[in-house]
Amino acid sequence: MEASFEPFQKARFGRRQVDAGHADLGESELAAPLADGCHQRRTVDLTATPTHPPIVGSGPLPGREASLRWTSEDDTRDFAERLAARPALGRAFIALHGDLGAGKTTFVRHLLRALGVAGRIKSPTYTLVEPHEARSFPVWHFDFYRFDDPREWEDAGFRDIFDQPGLKLAEWPEKAAGLLPAADLTLHLSVDPDGVRSVRVDPGSNIGRELVP
Repeated sequence: MEASFEPFQKARFGRRQVDAGHADLGESELAAPLADGCHQRRTVDLTATPTHPPIVGSGPLPGREASLRWTSEDDTRDFAERLAARPALGRAFIALHGDLGAGKTTFVRHLLRALGVAGRIKSPTYTLVEPHEARSFPVWHFDFYRFDDPREWEDAGFRDIFDQPGLKLAEWPEKAAGLLPAADLTLHLSVDPDGVRSVRVDPGSNIGRELVP
């Protein structure tokens, strides 16, 4: 029997609610942050931020840093499908770095489709996070481009999300530096002058080593 997940079970989506009218998945859009002066100052306890065990050993194990070139969207889809087949994916946190238009969101869309996510895939540009239910585990897609207030980490229940099993994907993770746990796998995407996307795949834990296709 197929497992049933409830991605919203613990998350508390506060002042950034899901925008049902937002367009389908696309690269982050430039927009001014929402004004909100009603929050009281809080202290964020970073000591409880979960982390995965770091890589151990120095031998030539599989899953070391790799450099890829995606000459077309088919290459992006192929990488996403191979990654989706890795059993460790359901326990991973993947961080996505790259400028606007580098292909972060396109990669996420292909990965979600490869994991069996059906229906409309919305961008979390305004909501900061969109939950999805894959075939075998829940998935949370974060976009921290507009994240500008560390108090939202607690207010929106992001700590609870990272405490739960499931795949977490984060675009613009540098905007939430100091709050996010260490990534199991980091993708650095850039676009060459000829339009080819260069991708550096950097595993940050033993889980990350298992993920490198």
